[in-house]
Amino acid sequence: MIKFLNVLLFLFPLTIFAQEQWYKTSPQDYSWMLVGNTSISSGAAVYTSLAFSPSGEPYVAFQDYGNSLKATVMKFDGNTWNNIGLDGCSAGTAEWTSLAFSPLGEPYVAFCDCVNSFGPTVMKFDGTNWVLVGPPGFAEGPIWFVSLAFHPSGQPYIAYSGMAWEGKGVVMKFDGTDWINVGDSGFAFGETHYTSLAFSPSGQPFVAFQDYENTAKATVKKFDGSAWVNVGMAGFSPGPADYTNIAFSQSGEPYVAFQNKGNSMKATVMRFDGTTWLNVGMPFFTPGDASDLSLAFSPSNEPHVAFCDQANNYNSSVMKFNGSVWEYIGSPGFSEGGNAHYLSLAFNTSGKPYVAYVNFDVAHKAKVMKYDSVHVGMNEPKQPRLSIYPNPASTTLTIDLNNMTSKRNLVEISDIRGMKMLEIQTLQNKFTVNVNNYPVGIYFIKMNTDNSLYYGKFCKN
Repeated sequence: MIKFLNVLLFLFPLTIFAQEQWYKTSPQDYSWMLVGNTSISSGAAVYTSLAFSPSGEPYVAFQDYGNSLKATVMKFDGNTWNNIGLDGCSAGTAEWTSLAFSPLGEPYVAFCDCVNSFGPTVMKFDGTNWVLVGPPGFAEGPIWFVSLAFHPSGQPYIAYSGMAWEGKGVVMKFDGTDWINVGDSGFAFGETHYTSLAFSPSGQPFVAFQDYENTAKATVKKFDGSAWVNVGMAGFSPGPADYTNIAFSQSGEPYVAFQNKGNSMKATVMRFDGTTWLNVGMPFFTPGDASDLSLAFSPSNEPHVAFCDQANNYNSSVMKFNGSVWEYIGSPGFSEGGNAHYLSLAFNTSGKPYVAYVNFDVAHKAKVMKYDSVHVGMNEPKQPRLSIYPNPASTTLTIDLNNMTSKRNLVEISDIRGMKMLEIQTLQNKFTVNVNNYPVGIYFIKMNTDNSLYYGKFCKN
């Protein structure tokens, strides 16, 4: 049921307030820039995976050549990149690292554990140390194309392709003690590559993959509670599909990005409308070969794709669908040196896109860049502008603009499907919201002040 609350504390006259601003805020003043150091890894890195903590800090996991090929996780504290726990947190060589945050805000990393028969291992950081989630190497290896995601209830799931099942796809979940299969292991009829796991707003696990039973085209399956079933037609892409990547819009539609090998290796994005898979804008929309795709939605519900852009010296590029056409975000090929691989795209809580990648032509080191104002840091507060706590929340939630002054604030809270739960117009810069009756899940906050727009999210437990 949609809850709507409009709290009008004062009558506002229709007045324009002139404010002196000595820094620019127009879109022309935005650019891609490095986050922190030139490189975040001390040595070569592969399998970069980027995610944001609930408090808004970017974290990156990767296989760390500077630490005996172990898994390393780092975070940016606003000034520098620092290790989370020990650098090289895994017992040995870790491949196909995948990073995700639990609803409680704990970072988890999944990987192919080469010292445990190349099986899957998952670890979490408990605030002090990296600890195992279940036994190490909990399924038969070797495995590849690891994808970690959380059910809205907080239960971790992992998808991968496994040699024990002739390269077919496997999904497992942690029941608190052990990792157990979700449905049949080897749920596809043929070999799977590029397995990508995501949850629908209702909590159903979906997996997109390159389907060798269907001439290497893209297929999506979901678990209906008893079996894995096709979402639309199996092999729905117009040709063989590499780098399949799935994400859900805020309205709950699954989108899949892939490199279409049948059309000059260009990128295509398709969405499922409940009956069939449809192109999002023009198919094959990149100017040339697009590899290492990463798909994500902005808080304003626009699909974005990061990719290695052959038409721009194989550097990193990001494009978004603006409702009509696909367009570049900032300069195409914004990374330097060429050969950008293992791209991972994510948005911070204020809606800025970040991309982690490995630059093969510059010592194979990992880097992170963000699209932000070139005047960032000028006349800005040191602390985050929007604080949301406690997070997760059970009964009440505090939203705080951190002592910033604003004459009027419009606050909206929506669930993951885009359903508006609350709308408040208030003069207060710090106030409390009752979320006791909200269903368990993830919620998005949009706060429109006099001259700025802020985004945040929280988990209701």
